[in-house]
Amino acid sequence: MTVTDVSAPAAGGPVSGRPRRDTGPTRTTRRITPWLFLAPALGWLMVFSIWPSLNTVRMAFTNAKPLGGTEKYVGFENFALILRDDQVVNALVNSVVFMLVCLPLLTVLPLLIALLVEKKIPGITFFRTAFYTPVIASAVVVALIWTFMLDDRGLVNGLAQELSIIQGPLPFLTDRWLIVLSAVSLTVWKGLGYYMIIYLAALGNVGKDLHEAAAMDGAGAVRRFFAVTLPAVRGAMLLIAVLVCVAALRVFSEVFIMTGGTGGAGGEAMTLVMLIQQYSRGFTGDLGYASALSILMFFITLVPLLLLGKLNGKGSA
Repeated sequence: MTVTDVSAPAAGGPVSGRPRRDTGPTRTTRRITPWLFLAPALGWLMVFSIWPSLNTVRMAFTNAKPLGGTEKYVGFENFALILRDDQVVNALVNSVVFMLVCLPLLTVLPLLIALLVEKKIPGITFFRTAFYTPVIASAVVVALIWTFMLDDRGLVNGLAQELSIIQGPLPFLTDRWLIVLSAVSLTVWKGLGYYMIIYLAALGNVGKDLHEAAAMDGAGAVRRFFAVTLPAVRGAMLLIAVLVCVAALRVFSEVFIMTGGTGGAGGEAMTLVMLIQQYSRGFTGDLGYASALSILMFFITLVPLLLLGKLNGKGSA
């Protein structure tokens, strides 16, 4: 009879009775790995966003110039000059008026268009594409087309005079408020399709059973719009209002190209971003003052965002 040594380890079992080591990633590796994936994005954010923002705040308290040289700390002198600069007040008024006109148009019109094109009928894809096409068009190219159309000898003035609607050409590209309104028309035309897509996504989440129940209760199309559709897209409407406010206060290309970079006669139609660009460009630009204006624009942009956030909080309560 053969005697088996029970103390010998089984084939493939642990050697000398020791437990098998864990060959998986260590705790340190598990902590470092996510940061390695985030490192490129964080590096890009630091170099092109965070550092320029912090440097702008620093330069706002100096007399920095584009070519460097002797840079001195001037304290709040740049901000004191803003309070005495009539151009700043003029540009701020233009930017705020631009925002106030764009806000209702780009909040309501895209919703109405979305309601029209959301229906699944033959050929509706063509209209969706047609409304969205201006979004992908270059802002510079569209602004140049608008300039040719609104020129004294352009299509709009020429057609209006041929139809005897006006006697002489309207100064779309020289009068202060006509420049602002012309830029608004360009912005609205180009932005309708973008915000329409946001509304279409929100309308897709509205249950048909809600409309059917409201219809059974005798609610008409208008009543169903205010009782069912509007509450359902309220979040999308707030998002669009925020996007419109920020984009409108930062308007630049439209007015700059339509006025040839001058902002109209005497720079009356110049926006706040155009003013910042004017003070910072060239070899003799005042980067300190332009940085102070940038900080002013940052806090001005926060105002409508805080107001819309407060309205959203009240509506949710």
